[in-house]
Amino acid sequence: MTHRNIALALTTALTLSLAGGVAMAQDGTGNSGGNQNRPAAEAGTGQDTGASGTTTSPAGQGATVETGPAGTQPGKNSSVRKGPDPWMETTDTWATFNGDLRAQKYSPAEQITPENVGNLERVWEYHTGDFSDGSGDRPTSVWSATPLFVNDTLYLGTPFYRIIALTPDTGEEKWSYDTKSRLEALTQPALKNRGVAYWQEDEPAEGEACQKIVYIGTMDAKLHGVDADSGEPCEGFGENGVVDVNQWNTVNAKWPLSLLQPPTVYNDTLFVGWAGKDWTDSAAPPGTVFALDAKTGELKWMFHALPNDVIERTGTANVWASMSIDPEEGLLYLPISSPSPNYYGGNRTEELPLATSVTAVDTETGEVVWSRQLIHHDIWDYDTVAPPTLVDIQKDGETIPALVQNSKQGFLYVLNRKTGEPIYPIEEREVPASDVEGEQASPTQPWVETPAPLIDHEFPGISILADAVAFGGCTEQFEKLRYDGMFTPPSTQGTLAFPPTTGGGQWGGGAVDPDKGIYVINSNHVAQIYQLIPRAEYEQQSQDGETSGDYAQGDVPYAFHLETFLNWAGMPCWKPPYGTIAAYDLSTGERLWNLPFGQVQKHGFYMPKSWGSVTIGGPVITKSGLIFIGASMDSRVRALDVETGEVLWRDIVDAPAVSLPAVYTYKGKQYVTFAVGGNTILLPKVSDQVVTYALPD
Repeated sequence: MTHRNIALALTTALTLSLAGGVAMAQDGTGNSGGNQNRPAAEAGTGQDTGASGTTTSPAGQGATVETGPAGTQPGKNSSVRKGPDPWMETTDTWATFNGDLRAQKYSPAEQITPENVGNLERVWEYHTGDFSDGSGDRPTSVWSATPLFVNDTLYLGTPFYRIIALTPDTGEEKWSYDTKSRLEALTQPALKNRGVAYWQEDEPAEGEACQKIVYIGTMDAKLHGVDADSGEPCEGFGENGVVDVNQWNTVNAKWPLSLLQPPTVYNDTLFVGWAGKDWTDSAAPPGTVFALDAKTGELKWMFHALPNDVIERTGTANVWASMSIDPEEGLLYLPISSPSPNYYGGNRTEELPLATSVTAVDTETGEVVWSRQLIHHDIWDYDTVAPPTLVDIQKDGETIPALVQNSKQGFLYVLNRKTGEPIYPIEEREVPASDVEGEQASPTQPWVETPAPLIDHEFPGISILADAVAFGGCTEQFEKLRYDGMFTPPSTQGTLAFPPTTGGGQWGGGAVDPDKGIYVINSNHVAQIYQLIPRAEYEQQSQDGETSGDYAQGDVPYAFHLETFLNWAGMPCWKPPYGTIAAYDLSTGERLWNLPFGQVQKHGFYMPKSWGSVTIGGPVITKSGLIFIGASMDSRVRALDVETGEVLWRDIVDAPAVSLPAVYTYKGKQYVTFAVGGNTILLPKVSDQVVTYALPD
């Protein structure tokens, strides 16, 4: 979850210091010890209960599944076809948020190469008009949308919840659709959108409306479906083209289930997650994933990540990031977040095995096939933030169906995607105990050495420069904090968190070349301070108006304070780099290269390249050996060599391009499109720019 105070801290850092600043956060469980890999027979495969239409895990601790009216019988859908949708598997398109269902973020395009990428030029630019810097009546906009190219059209979703269709080679507008949604910060501090989703019949009937549909969700949980050729609402989808997902928000329904991430589309089904407020209350809507009929919007099934006996005390454990699918196996992979409240678990000490996990469910039934918990008893907001990347690995002479799950904690978990078993070892390590009354931190946590973590898990040390500017203030503050290495629990005195909720890896996830088995990912190196505030003290602070950076965590004994570890001048108190990008050989687990990425820029000055930049967004890879990525604080988009990480091309855009670019081929010409929306977490600059690049004719 994004937090305004973190953004302000970063802004301060950049404004006050040429030495640059770093801090950011994104949307944001557990139990004691033990390997939490739970195969189907143990953890999640439900048992039909007949007329009730509800399935429950045998242990009563895992998922439950409810089926809706579209199901032909409890736990079953009307559609049973498996295999990729043919329209989605064509090589020229960018048909999903991640390019394809496997979240590979990979294009087979080869026209733009390491040798000629330096000749790239802008071929068109478009401005949506939908952005806000927060100075007026509207909240700030955050636009992280991946453009989709399919149906010979480029589709955009905007943070004002409009859909725009463009001609892919000229940027001319074909049509637009306005949801007329409330532009209010109902669950998030900013107006957010990560784009649209697309579906079509396998064999669309010529001239018949809504054989192809584009979808967009809104902050107040309305899912709109419009005809992909005309932009007119599809009357057969929900009620006149709108499904109110909030109608199923019936437990701890204190706020709407915001639909900011577009649905995942497979086999005539929309898989819908949601974002909410997991920093505010103990009781919150419990994590639910909805499966809807793509044509009618009817509910097929609902998956619940939390058991029924805890949902009056905790919630979330939701899926707010995108998801991936193995179309041949019919498996949906869910990156499940932490339960509420994020930083104190004394109200939820029982096992919650699906929280902060990667979980595979059957696309037809929603039943759990396997689940692996990545954090036990999460009290750090280490949400599983991105869809796992699915790729077959060539290892020890065998082809292994694998997935790579990145994480805020900086580990890369490489698992067999059919079973959830580790391909590279995951060990349980003892971690520090909590000294907070009522808390029961897990004595162990999963730990991965191979592949090498995205960040060094030892605090890098105090920045000499920042400490000198603060006359030793950084060192003085550090010595007051509790720090016993990674997984130091939040404390009342203040705990240094490295990595904190900002990660490590973030929702942009990684990209993979499936032929070479090379995986690329950007990451953040940020230190923050976690402090629990006894309830009475918090109430007094509230009365005194001294709650900046505080979060209520209602109904538990402690509120929470979060701040980035900065000196009085806003300079980061820890040593750089602040952001890197790395490549891995998945067949061996070897890290091929790891380099600082991006630069901090302020008032025309650039910080040293060796410092890197905090990043939001992610990379894509092309078959020709290039990485395209925006993401950095310096408002640049770049092309890198996959083999070496060398920057081969870059261009300045209007704001940080905090999205995934789209790579597509139209009429024989390869294009790369960035949505440039900005995010005040990185820089106090937002935009509505869409810019497309290609080689000259």
